[in-house]
This record gives sequence, structure tokens and C-alpha cells, in this order.
Amino acid sequence: MLRPRIIPTLLVHQGGLVKTIGFKDPKYVGDPINAVKIFNEKEADELVVLDIDATVNGAEPDYRMIANLAAECRMPLCYGGGITTVAQAERIISLGVEKVALSAAAIERPALLSEIAERIGRQSVVAIIDVRRRTGMFRKGLEVTTRNATRTHSVTPGELAEELERAGAGEIVINSVDRDGTKTGYDLELAAEIRERVKVPLTILGGAGSLDDIAALIGTCGTVGASAGSLFVFKGGLRAVLINYPASEKKDQICADGFARHRA
Repeated sequence: MLRPRIIPTLLVHQGGLVKTIGFKDPKYVGDPINAVKIFNEKEADELVVLDIDATVNGAEPDYRMIANLAAECRMPLCYGGGITTVAQAERIISLGVEKVALSAAAIERPALLSEIAERIGRQSVVAIIDVRRRTGMFRKGLEVTTRNATRTHSVTPGELAEELERAGAGEIVINSVDRDGTKTGYDLELAAEIRERVKVPLTILGGAGSLDDIAALIGTCGTVGASAGSLFVFKGGLRAVLINYPASEKKDQICADGFARHRA
């Protein structure tokens, strides 16, 4: 049986590790390799690295950086950013990365997921859906975005998650644009909706501000990936940079608390 996963997500911008708020104002927080070394020591379940420049700049993945990260990483590694072809995905996997993540390219051509899955295995194909809540008087509801939330799509997140699962995604990641970097808690309503609609592993990203937020997500979704950025790179209200991750005993307690809520 799968168990909940607690997953740091690292954003790379201009070669450095950054953290954003609402997908804007990237704050430099250090060197990606150093962060990987610390998460190795803390025995993180998995690690996600997203290059937030590659797709918007129309650039290829930075294979040298990916190779360096994969060589250092002692946990399953997922990389996303700039992947638009099967050949790129195969090359990244050949460098020692376990999963490749696609967003804009998959949403614009879902068949790409199937083509990649045929070559590297469905379990290694992740589809990321960036979701924003519209709050205007005439445009309320959920909105799918791509390219760092600069482009919108008419499909709903639930419909898209089902489509990408059918197309070949072995995992769906739901990333909340509004909650990115806010540390105000996951969008549990959105998480519950997507959990009901897909059968593949699901990961939720955006908003985690405490370990109790992770327990609340597990309480809502059961077996789920709980991913976070700010929670694992900042300490305190002043956002002092400190790479952190719960110890094994604490992680087990978070999962137990979450499952207790889920069964209640």
C-alpha cells in the first residue's frame, strides 16, 4: 500500500534556488546542490526540482545542472522545466532522474504524455496543473494556468486532471497559484475534488505553512503527496532561510494524525 509522501519542492531561477509568492518576486535562498545535500541528510521522501525559467524562455532543460543534482541526490528526484519532447525526457531519465514533470507542453498536447510514457514508463511521467481561484464579480471559480501563470486555459482543473491521466500521466500534481509561498494552508477543497476524480498518485503543492497543514491534507485525501517549498526553506515569520524537514519519528506522527482525521 502506498503511504503519504512529504516532498520538498525547489524552484530554480537563473541557476539559483529561489522561493516565490503567488508565482512572483523570486527570493534567492541558496545553491540547489547545497539544498540537496541537506535533504539527503534529513532523508526526505522525494525531491522535486522545477526550473521556472526554461518554459517561459523557450529554453531546453539545463542538462548539466540536472546531472549534477541527480549525482548528488540520494532520494527519488523529479525534474520539471522546458520538457517538450520524448528525447528530452529520455535524456533526463538517463542522467539518473526518476521522474519528469510537464505542465504547459502536456496541457497543450496531452498525447505527449502517452509518447513519453511508452519510452520511460508511466510511473516516471508527472503532469503539473497550476490552478488559480478567480475572485472577480463575473469570473469566479477555478482557472488552469501555465507558463508561470501568464497564460490561462478554458478547461477546469478536474476535467484536465482526468484527461491527463487518460493520456498517460502516472502522477498528477496540483499547484495552487494563489497559495504559493503564503503558508496559509493547502486548498483542501480543491485537493478533495481532484482526489475523487483521478486514480493515479496525487500530490498537492502550495500553501503549506506548518506540519499540521500536512496532517490536514492527509486527513482530507488519505494517501497523498504533500509537497511544500517555503515550509522547508524558511524559518519563522521573517522568512529567514533555513533548510529543514521533519525527522522520521515526527513524519510518522504527522501521517498517523492525518489518517486518524481521514477515518473520522
